[in-house]
Amino acid sequence: MTTAQKPLTISISKNAAEHVSDFMRSKGLDAGVLRVSVKGGGCSGLTYVLDIQESAEETDKVVEQHGVTLAVDRKSYVFLAGTELDYSGGLNGKG
Repeated sequence: MTTAQKPLTISISKNAAEHVSDFMRSKGLDAGVLRVSVKGGGCSGLTYVLDIQESAEETDKVVEQHGVTLAVDRKSYVFLAGTELDYSGGLNGKG
C-alpha cells in the first residue's frame, strides 16, 4: 500500500505576511512579490536572501498566502521546500 503525500511547498505565517505588507506600504509599493532565495555562503553554509520585486519570473514557484506573494527560483526551491517564513521581534533583533 502506498500513501499519497502532499507536495512540499514554502509558506509564510500571518504575522510575517503582515510585516511584509507593512514594509511594502512604507516603501510606497502597492504590488510586488517577496523573492526568497538561497545562495552559497562559504564555510558557514547557505545564506538566505529576501528581496521585494515587481513580479515573479516565469520559471519561479509562486505561492500566495495572507495577501503576500512569494516567488522562489527552482534552484532555491530545492532547499526551501517545506519552510515556513515567520517574523519575530525581541531584544536580539527583528526579522
